[in-house]
Amino acid sequence: MALTDTQLRNAKPADKDYTITDGQGLSILITSKGAKGWRFRYRYLGKPKLMSFGTYPEVTLQQARARRDEARALVAKDIDPGQDRKEQKQKAKLESLNTFQAVATEWHALHNKSKSERHQQRVKRWLEFYLYPTLGHKAVSSITAPMVLDTTSILQKQGKLETAHRVIQTAGQVFRYAIQKGFASYNPAPDLKGALPPPVVKNMAAMIEPKDFADLLRNIDGYNGTLTVQCALKLAPLLFQRIGELRHMKWADLDFENNEWRYLVTKTKTQHIVPLSRQALAIIEAMRSFSSNGMYVFPGGRTHERPMSENAINAALRNMGYDTQAEITGHGFRAIAQTLGEQELGLDPKHIERQLAHSVANPLGTAYERAQFLKDRKVMMQRWADYLDELKAGAKVLPFKQA
Repeated sequence: MALTDTQLRNAKPADKDYTITDGQGLSILITSKGAKGWRFRYRYLGKPKLMSFGTYPEVTLQQARARRDEARALVAKDIDPGQDRKEQKQKAKLESLNTFQAVATEWHALHNKSKSERHQQRVKRWLEFYLYPTLGHKAVSSITAPMVLDTTSILQKQGKLETAHRVIQTAGQVFRYAIQKGFASYNPAPDLKGALPPPVVKNMAAMIEPKDFADLLRNIDGYNGTLTVQCALKLAPLLFQRIGELRHMKWADLDFENNEWRYLVTKTKTQHIVPLSRQALAIIEAMRSFSSNGMYVFPGGRTHERPMSENAINAALRNMGYDTQAEITGHGFRAIAQTLGEQELGLDPKHIERQLAHSVANPLGTAYERAQFLKDRKVMMQRWADYLDELKAGAKVLPFKQA
């Protein structure tokens, strides 16, 4: 006979545990202490099995029968319902541990520790402001492309498309890490290609008129800041290199016998050689007594074990009265060198590109580039330094004729 709720409510404990059957393997165990626990008996591969469905009345008669029917359906499919439940619980447990936030936190700690402090903080901000609020608590394996796109809705409304692209790119890096660790099998970020409008490219501020650049150089020579910032600011226009590379210039990377600076370009992970003009060497020599006992040529203000602040150059330019959004930034010296070097001095664009540490297509190969381009670039960099002196002095500058 099938059980009723009245029977279940009225079932009283006895001296020993006893069972009341509902049918099709479902029964309820009444313990001597009065507990009422649902049981389901079945056979799998010829062996008797037993499952628990919880206690009455927390699990009602109707709910217990529904669970029994689900379990019987699994047996009919040749699936052990007891083992299946264990696997589902294990999967749920793993998913609760492998949330997007947990995986992203681990990824950020491992893959960004070699990056600059500013970069680490920027990525952390993207995670905390845009990705964690909606994705953080979700299992990383359950997240879809529309979910990732939805994290950028506010940025899209604000017109911050570049940040929106960066947020999706960051999410993609987290998913790649999750796949490598076995937490997920799918990266939804690539599926969002074309889902966002392209960001508006904003070029770094730079002045490309010789007269304006000459005034800037004279103002730099007259800047009354710390020795470190003074020298770094004077050296930046001479070298064509990124400010981040200049900040990290190390004494160990300087070859004074050949008048060269050799370092690893962080953006492209390639070795680069920078010929040093007489003017550049003089500026570096001015730092020797101040910082040669440490690692960096241009150390930070608090310790010589860290490079100068990444904001120091732009802060100095602002102190000199320049708008670093519209007139000039530290990075803008590269654009000035590229433009004026070619237009005013007639320098070879291939040599300029190589000096900027851009890759140059060269059918003759790297050996030729290192030997021939380096020789040409040494001449070019000295001519460029002389040109800057002539600009500051207000002299007439003649184009440099290539051999």
